[in-house]
Amino acid sequence: MFLEQFPNEHKINGWIEVICGSMFSGKTEELIRRVKRTQFANQKLILFKPDIDRRYSDEDVVSHQGSAVPARLVAHSQEILTLVKDEPVVAIDEVQFFDSGIVDVCTELASRGVRVICAGLDMDYLGNPFGPMPSLLAVAEYVTKVHAICVSCGNLAQFSYRITEDSNQVLVGAVESYKPLCRFCYNSVKS
Repeated sequence: MFLEQFPNEHKINGWIEVICGSMFSGKTEELIRRVKRTQFANQKLILFKPDIDRRYSDEDVVSHQGSAVPARLVAHSQEILTLVKDEPVVAIDEVQFFDSGIVDVCTELASRGVRVICAGLDMDYLGNPFGPMPSLLAVAEYVTKVHAICVSCGNLAQFSYRITEDSNQVLVGAVESYKPLCRFCYNSVKS
């Protein structure tokens, strides 16, 4: 008697996806697109955002374009582990604002078989890697880098140029605080 073998049957298949780029590149829009696809497939999902980000809503992740999906606010990465129950998909927006423990949280969830979808800025306004993003990008199975359009010349933009005087690394804002620039235009205004 011949028995068919399915090597992936009963195998736990978790992974980490990271969507990264500058301000106004569509990171959150892409995260919401992936979340809506899982909802369409009737997969249980939980979405988180850092409690520092209350720009548009306390209850939703909202893109600059106005797309929104319900989310849970959390102050610390470890809270995520206590709130995830049996959801096969966990999504996290503005992941750069979390503490460095977010990398271990995402890794643990993926090891449990969870699909983890994260979105965040890869660089701060000075062009330096932002918070836990370099480590998260290193451990992710899938990385999607999205680009904005440079508001000065129309090329692809990967820098979030800050147009305010605030020099703190973290400044939650939108068009009143940032504009996307390409490397050439960013270097031109920076010098």
